[in-house]
Amino acid sequence: MTSGIEDAQGCGAGLEVNPVGARVGIRATAPSGELSLICTPARARELAAALALAADEADSAASAQPVTVRARELRRGDVRDGDRAMTVDDIRVDGATAHVTWKSGAGRSWTQGYDAEAEITLRRRGGSH
Repeated sequence: MTSGIEDAQGCGAGLEVNPVGARVGIRATAPSGELSLICTPARARELAAALALAADEADSAASAQPVTVRARELRRGDVRDGDRAMTVDDIRVDGATAHVTWKSGAGRSWTQGYDAEAEITLRRRGGSH
């Protein structure tokens, strides 16, 4: 199984990820050069989590002022304001309670209940409605 990502701008940059026996092969190419890695599945997951966290932090650094919404108005992809990235993975409102499933930058998930009217400060609004 091969997973590949080509640069949307068409400048020839790309990413290929392939199983190599019991390891994971990663090849990134850009106009400035190429990087190839072969690592354990655990290390590949750590790399993916670190990249996701860095991307969340870079996005939040570029975003405007935090916004506050009621818990019932949260949507998938919203990122909670704080010292660690927490992204809304799922939201279900049951009467006066909003059940929010959060996902950390390291890929951990948990569900937390809030009063549906509770105010939650976000560093960034997600794209899904």
